[in-house]
Amino acid sequence: MSISNTTRAGGRSRSLILTAMIFAVAMTFIDQTIVSIAAPTIQHALGLSSSGMQWAINAYLLTLAALFAFGGRLGDIAGHRKMVVLGVIIFAAASALCGATPAGAAAETWLVAFRALQGAGGAIMFPAAIAIVVETFDLHSRGRALALFFGIAGALTAIGPIAGGYLIEWTWRSIFWINIPVALIALALIAISKPANESRPAPMDYRGLALIVGGVGLSVFGFQQSALWGWGDPAIWATIAIGVALLIVFYAVEARTDSPLINVRIFRNQAFLVENIILGIAMMAFIPVFFFAALYGQIALAEKATTSSLLILYFFLGFVVCAQIGGRMLDRAGAKRPVVLGCALAAVGFGLWASKATDLHVGAQVIYIVMAGAGMGLMLGQANTDAINRASRYSYGEATGITQTVRNYGASLGFAILGTLLITRFRSAITASLTSQGLSAPAASAQAAKIAQLQGGNGNVTAIPQFIRANFAAATRDVLYGMCVIMAVAAFVALRGLRRGVQEDTTAAGAGLSDELPDEDSGTDRDPAWR
Repeated sequence: MSISNTTRAGGRSRSLILTAMIFAVAMTFIDQTIVSIAAPTIQHALGLSSSGMQWAINAYLLTLAALFAFGGRLGDIAGHRKMVVLGVIIFAAASALCGATPAGAAAETWLVAFRALQGAGGAIMFPAAIAIVVETFDLHSRGRALALFFGIAGALTAIGPIAGGYLIEWTWRSIFWINIPVALIALALIAISKPANESRPAPMDYRGLALIVGGVGLSVFGFQQSALWGWGDPAIWATIAIGVALLIVFYAVEARTDSPLINVRIFRNQAFLVENIILGIAMMAFIPVFFFAALYGQIALAEKATTSSLLILYFFLGFVVCAQIGGRMLDRAGAKRPVVLGCALAAVGFGLWASKATDLHVGAQVIYIVMAGAGMGLMLGQANTDAINRASRYSYGEATGITQTVRNYGASLGFAILGTLLITRFRSAITASLTSQGLSAPAASAQAAKIAQLQGGNGNVTAIPQFIRANFAAATRDVLYGMCVIMAVAAFVALRGLRRGVQEDTTAAGAGLSDELPDEDSGTDRDPAWR
C-alpha cells in the first residue's frame, strides 16, 4: 500500500500533518532571521565584540551542520515523530535559556553555548520533519508539498525580522522567548495529526559522529578566526587542514562501516551528488545574507531595527513567491530548469544589489533584493527535494540528514568566509579614512581594528559618523559581490551537472538505501536527455 493510501486509511489528514511539520521547523527558520536583525542590539546590551556576536550566530549553524546527519540517522532508528517532538522540546528550552543570558563576563559563553544547544535541537527535529512530509506525500505531489513547506516556513521566517524589530524595543530577550508559543502550537498539532512514526532500528555510528563533529567544527573555526588571528598565523592553516583531513577520514571510515552515520554510497548517484554540491554552495550566501543585511541596514543606512528588517522582508517576498513557482516547475519538468534559472537569477540580483549598496538609498536597491530572493526561492527547495527523492522510502531521514549537513556546513563556511571579508574590508576602509583625516598610520590601524570589531557600539545608530557608514557600505558591497560569485558558481555546476527530466518513482516499497545501486541513474527520469 502506498504512503498516501496508508495516510488516508489511518484517518490522518495530510494537510494537518504538513501544517504540524511547518510549525515544528518554523522555529528554526524564524531564528535564522530574528537573531540577525537583533544582533547589533544584543551585541550592545551584552558588550560583545563583532566576532563574539558572529559566534553566537555561527554556533547555531555549526551544531546544525555537525549533528544533522546524526539527527537524520536517529530519526530513522528511533522514529521520525518521536524525534520531531524531542527536537521541538530541546529547541524551545534552549531558546528560553538564550533569553535568560546574564549580563557580564559570562554572557558570551552562555549565549554561544545555548545557541549551540538550539542547533542540536534543530538537528534532531528538522530531518525527521522533512522525512514525515516526504513519507506523507507521493512522488508526484511531493514537489508541491515541499514547496508549500519551505514557502510557508519562509513566510514565517519573513515575520521574524518584522516581529524582531518591534520585540527588541521591549527587550531583546523576547526574540528567543517567541519560540516557546510556536513550540507549543507545534506539539499540539503533532498530537492531533498523529503522523506516522516509521523507524528502522540499527546501531548508531558514534565513531563517524566524532569525526564529522571534529571536521566541521575545526574547518569552520579556522575560517572564522582568520579575521582575528590573520592569515599569516600558522594556527589558522593548521586548524583548517586538520578539519578537512578529519572530513576525508570520515568519508573513508563511513565507506567501510556496516551501519554508518552517513551511507556515502549514495554519493555515487550523480544527481544526488550534484544537488548536494549546489546546496552547499548556495547556502554560503543564503543564510549569511540575513545577518549582513541587518548590519548594513542598521550601520550603513543608520536605520532602526524595525526599518532595517524591511531589507530581509523584501528578500523573502521574492523567495516565497518563486518557491511556489519552482515547486510546480519541479513536478512538471524536473529539477534542472528551476535550479539553473534560480541560481542565475540570484547571482544577477546579488550583483546588482552590490552595485547600489554604496548609494545608501534603499529605494534603489529594493528590486534587486527581491530579485536575489526570488532566485534563491526558485532553486533552493527544488534542489533539496530532488536530492531527497533519490533516496529509498525508508532512508528519507538519513538522506535529509545528509542534505541538511551539507546545507548547514555551507552556511557556516559562508558565514565564516564572508564575515572575515566584511571585517577585513571594513577595517581597511576605516584605516584609509582615518589616515586621510591626518591620523598616523599605526594609530589609524589600531583605531580601525577597534571600530571594525564594533565593541558593543553605543546603541545609537543615528550617532554613527558618515564616513563609518560609507566604509561599512563599501565592505558590504564586497560581501554582496562575493555572494554574486557564489551563486554564479552554483549556476555553472547546475548547468553542467544536472540532467533534464522528471524523476520516476521506481523505488519499491520497503527497499533500503543499502539495497539500491545508487550509481545507476538510468531509468529514473523520463526525458531522453538523461541518456
